[in-house]
Amino acid sequence: MEYGKDYGKPEMMAAAIIREIREGDVVFHGLASSTPMVAMKAAKALGKEFTYVTLSDGLDHDWSNPPTVASTLTANTYEGSVATFGLDEIFDLYASGKGDIAFLSCLQMDKSGRIAMSYLGGDYDHPKLRGPGGAGSATLTPVTPRTTIWKTVHDKRTFVEHVDFATTAPDINKDFTLITPLCIFRKPAGEKYLKLDCIFPYTTVEEVKENTGWIIDEKEAPVMDPPTEQELAALKRVDPHNILAFEFK
Repeated sequence: MEYGKDYGKPEMMAAAIIREIREGDVVFHGLASSTPMVAMKAAKALGKEFTYVTLSDGLDHDWSNPPTVASTLTANTYEGSVATFGLDEIFDLYASGKGDIAFLSCLQMDKSGRIAMSYLGGDYDHPKLRGPGGAGSATLTPVTPRTTIWKTVHDKRTFVEHVDFATTAPDINKDFTLITPLCIFRKPAGEKYLKLDCIFPYTTVEEVKENTGWIIDEKEAPVMDPPTEQELAALKRVDPHNILAFEFK
């Protein structure tokens, strides 16, 4: 643990993700998403009533089956499902307005929520780093009522003033949220730029500013409550192998 005796950045981020889910939501996360995967399972263990859709095509899989690897494209997010969805059907579900929230990630992001997933550095044909491309992010970000981006690092290389190539961008009329190990940014519907919504108990507004590539106007921000005993117990119940820590190593 990095902070306190009971929790660190992984547990704090997982708790923040859990708190984003509302009763009755249809919730999606994609590939290589071990942090939201564990959080989703813990939300189920806490008794939240929501529909859990993953890229493995499973719908409401057996959340009590603990993951043994960080991959989210395994039987662990498929076995015990009440139904199966193809990826095309997931896209149709959200494009038709029947999905509520999607948890996605990025390579880079700027203050307006424009996401780089295609490449970093150089140009499109000769990049320094080739990314996975649009996939679910490009399809879901513009149409999802509440898009939540999670990223397990917070530095100026990741959160930049202006991305060179935007793979996708949020709809200005939809809610858009960014969760990092330090804080939460939000861009409410109708707003153009992300604003600092809250910080986590172990950081400060100054630390957030020092590690963010765009100018943050807020001089102070509320502090989110640390994970509750119930949230920590749920995380331990569904994740005895501590897969949650994988992306923070």
